[in-house]
Amino acid sequence: QVRLVESGGGLVQPGGSMRLSCAASRSIFAIGPMAWYRQAPGQQRELVASITTIGTTHYADSVKGRFSISRDNARKTAYLQMNGLKPEDTAVYYCYAGIRIEAGSGYRDYWGQGTQVTVSS
Repeated sequence: QVRLVESGGGLVQPGGSMRLSCAASRSIFAIGPMAWYRQAPGQQRELVASITTIGTTHYADSVKGRFSISRDNARKTAYLQMNGLKPEDTAVYYCYAGIRIEAGSGYRDYWGQGTQVTVSS
C-alpha cells in the first residue's frame, strides 16, 4: 500500500515561513501531477498550488507571491514553501499526487493524511 507522507506543519507567527514536504512511503514506478490542498474549519477543501511533471505551476490567488510549490522527481517528493504567512492560512494542508505504482498500471489519485498549519501570535 502506497501512502503520501507529509511533514513540516506546526505553529508559526504571522509573517513567518514554513515548508511542507510530501513523499511517497515506498518505491513507485512514476508520479504525475502533485498538488497541495487545504481545509480550514467549516470550509471546503481548496486547491492551494499544483505542479506538473515538467514543473508548470498554478497557484490560488490568495497565495500568489507568498507560496511556492516545487518537486524533486528523483526523490518523488513535493514541497510547499510558505512565506508571509497570515492567520487566514491556518488550515489542515493535504498533499495530492497522481501515482503509477507499477509499469503496467495506470495513474491513481493518492492523498496524504494532512498536516496542521496554524498561524497565530
